[in-house]
Amino acid sequence: MNGAEVLLRTLLANRIDLCFMNPGTSEMQFVSALDRVPAMRGVLCLHEGVCAGAADGYARMTGRPAAVLLHLWPGLANGLSNFHNARKARSPIVNIVGEHATAHLRYDAPLTADVAAIARPFSGWVRTLASAAEMGQTASACIQAAYGPPGQVSTLIVPADHSWSPAGEPGPVVAPPARAVPASGQIEAAAAALRQGDAALFLGGIALLEPGLAAAARIHAATGARVFTNRYAGRSMRGAAWSFARRLAYFPEPAEEMLAGLRHIVLVETEPPVSFFGYPGRRSTVAPEGCHFTRLAAMDEDGSTALEALANALHAPAWQPAPAPPPELPPAGPLTPESLGRTLAALLPEGAIVSDEMVSCGEAVNAALASAACHDLLPVTGGSIGQGLPVAVGAALACPGRKVVAVEADGSGLYTPQALWTMARESLDVTVVILANRRYRILEVEMRRTGASAIGPRADEMIDIARPAIDWTPHGRSLGVDSVRAATVEAFAAEFTAAMRTRGPRLIEAVL
Repeated sequence: MNGAEVLLRTLLANRIDLCFMNPGTSEMQFVSALDRVPAMRGVLCLHEGVCAGAADGYARMTGRPAAVLLHLWPGLANGLSNFHNARKARSPIVNIVGEHATAHLRYDAPLTADVAAIARPFSGWVRTLASAAEMGQTASACIQAAYGPPGQVSTLIVPADHSWSPAGEPGPVVAPPARAVPASGQIEAAAAALRQGDAALFLGGIALLEPGLAAAARIHAATGARVFTNRYAGRSMRGAAWSFARRLAYFPEPAEEMLAGLRHIVLVETEPPVSFFGYPGRRSTVAPEGCHFTRLAAMDEDGSTALEALANALHAPAWQPAPAPPPELPPAGPLTPESLGRTLAALLPEGAIVSDEMVSCGEAVNAALASAACHDLLPVTGGSIGQGLPVAVGAALACPGRKVVAVEADGSGLYTPQALWTMARESLDVTVVILANRRYRILEVEMRRTGASAIGPRADEMIDIARPAIDWTPHGRSLGVDSVRAATVEAFAAEFTAAMRTRGPRLIEAVL
């Protein structure tokens, strides 16, 4: 077997059977090997940012890596922003980057650059393959590193000659490392903090999945402690059953209001909350001054098990979510962020996956979704836009039996619209909702918050994206995805209902 085939078979032996690809000349041996290793599913993406974001979405929903195959340093550079989001989400990703043949590197050909240097800022593990004979062992080490814990982007750089040369046998199967359970002293310290009153839990990581939230509900019922969730965690359960766990607000003022009066915050797989940006005359932290933090579980520890142990230490009773009637549709009329959110909340099916890149509309829509049926929320974790559509691709491939809804701002949707093409090509069950306000509206808000002067006509040109108008529904199709436009509550409700009743990708441009 050559190096490329050894790599693919090592991935497969380790339950990695999906690879998001945007290959070039240096990766042709891997593309050719797909026909000899048919169990590996290659998914073509027309931009590397789609590859990176899709692998992130897949990892968030499965807890295990997909592979990514990119072409030299430009391919890697094109994926950087979504690899940044994946790093913040703590997603395990096996990132394979082709390199020039070793004998060719000395000539400084046009595509020659320091690939490892480009990979290091977002990768927890980076290695350039030293020889074809080391392919199997190095690939297994790359997979092991991706799992962490917590998960991380693990980058393997493969010179082209090591992929076409004989490489021996596949590497060994590696076991994902178990997360450590916090020591009993951490449990006792957290229990003592909660017993003092004026306390809260602040949750992130796997603590935001069902077992962790159920334990947090027990603690909430037993102690009255408030429960807050890190809005930038990679995946969280949301909906009416979990409405006791409040997602911390984006802007510092409402976040400070939510946390007002707290004297103790117990941290579970997250850090103390801070504002997204620094603003003139404001502190960066949002918890009350003098608030004491107690760490129940670190980023690499098992926060869910820790919460269960804490609930038992507090003698918290068993908990069952109270049944809640589905929210009602809003009155007929024009679409607004509030009415669109209420419509989504009323119509979202149980078990849906929501990829959220709403930006300025996000607070209003997510407030409504707190009363929806139980669903998974996949937010923008690192603040780098262009994530929403690719993450939806990965989530749909990870969970083919579940509805995926990508709620996407029109401006940020233009960063990676190529994801629509992959949705169509792979027949993915994704409903894309484009929030079309035809402005970078968040920048209007931020311009005022940073103390800049009023928006004049020249500044407005940098915020207005209506000239020319962006048409998301040209002739009823957008990059192969059936597309429609809706400007009223009744029209949007009809289109969204139809999308939830049928399979396959569909795009609804919601004109706000």
